[in-house]
Amino acid sequence: MSRAVDRFRLARASVTFSGLILSLIAGCGTTPDRDTSDVGAGIPAMWTATSTPRAAVSEHWVESFRDSALSALVQEALVSNYDLKAAAARVEVAREQARIDGAGRWPQLVFTPGYERAQVRSAGFGSTEFGAFEALFTLDWELDIWGRIGAFRQASIHEATATEADFHAARLSLAARTAQAYFELAEARLQAEVAEESIRDRRTIVELVRGRFARGLARGLDLRLALTDLANAESQLATARNRVQTVVRLLEVLLGRYPAADLATEALLPAPPAPVPAGVPSELLERRPDLVAAFDRLHAADFRLESARKALLPRVALTATGGTRSPALTELVDPRAAVWNVAIGLLQPLFTGGRITGEIRLNRALAEEALNLYRRTALNAFREVEQSLAAEEWLREQERALREAVEQTEASRKLAIYSYRHGFIEILTLLDSYRGTLNAQSAHLAVKRQLLNNRIGLYLALGGGV
Repeated sequence: MSRAVDRFRLARASVTFSGLILSLIAGCGTTPDRDTSDVGAGIPAMWTATSTPRAAVSEHWVESFRDSALSALVQEALVSNYDLKAAAARVEVAREQARIDGAGRWPQLVFTPGYERAQVRSAGFGSTEFGAFEALFTLDWELDIWGRIGAFRQASIHEATATEADFHAARLSLAARTAQAYFELAEARLQAEVAEESIRDRRTIVELVRGRFARGLARGLDLRLALTDLANAESQLATARNRVQTVVRLLEVLLGRYPAADLATEALLPAPPAPVPAGVPSELLERRPDLVAAFDRLHAADFRLESARKALLPRVALTATGGTRSPALTELVDPRAAVWNVAIGLLQPLFTGGRITGEIRLNRALAEEALNLYRRTALNAFREVEQSLAAEEWLREQERALREAVEQTEASRKLAIYSYRHGFIEILTLLDSYRGTLNAQSAHLAVKRQLLNNRIGLYLALGGGV
């Protein structure tokens, strides 16, 4: 009777334990099926800021500027830039970390060879020395029955994939920064040329006023105002030249060169290329590297959460130890002297002070954070594209207006110098006309560079290749 009761209790305990395991498995679940289009907002079928026909985004956007010097500098930066080399090293770090995190799936075998020598003393019998060689093996292997280690490994793999996407984003960003610095340097040199020309014009005015003053046709105040205007123009030239050396050193650092300010480039701002085929918004989610990285990190967070949940399940471990021990080294290889001990064990967490449940809640919160970071990154990417597409139209309009302003100020400057020579206007009007010409030329150069920068920013926002 007592044996039947024991068998009944054992069966009931087995059923209870099995039910517990099944409930834990059901509670652990798997990673959710994510979709790149889950950005928390509706994605339109077309960009709202342009009506450009659909087409593939250029994979070699640098070539669209048709500037061989620019293309050569971008390629040099991609080879020699130290930030990019550090990003490449981070990719290797992430890959090796994924290998380390996946090592737990395999048996861990340790071989411990050794030699021991001892001396035993006994009263009245002297001492005895003996030595022994040993070759010991230890094997530990956690059987990943529930996939806990596999989920942790998948998280590391997705982190490594995200780091690779970060590297591609860094390449794209470096190419864009190099191109922008190249055009900024071209604009700075053109601004310096405009300032030099303005100084020549101001010196001509000073000589004109000085001659009129000597003949009693102009006041001393006129000469002082002309000299002051010349000094201000010289100050502007110094500022322009300082900007040139600042930008050229920045560009040299991007190229991995010593910043000696001896990089020779042409002072030329080309017209922006033809309108960019921007594709459709949904393509951005699969093409832009920072979005790919954010989505992979979301997957990594999901797998870490799955691994944390499966830590509640029992762990099955296989342990084996063995080896040989002999006073003769040659006997260690005798298989008859080998002794092995193999055991399989079950480890079920019962009380951990809230550590496991805390890790589950922590990873659930991290997954929620990763989801919202992905959504924020996606919306910001859409904003950058829409903003760049819209800005190009207004910048082109601004460039046309400033080009017209340059033409009008140059015409008014010629009229002003004629009128001053004949005493029709005051010196201040003449100086204002020259300042207006300088300001219009400077603003026109600046907006031409802004147009090029905006185009580069659009390529960057679209995730175009280099």
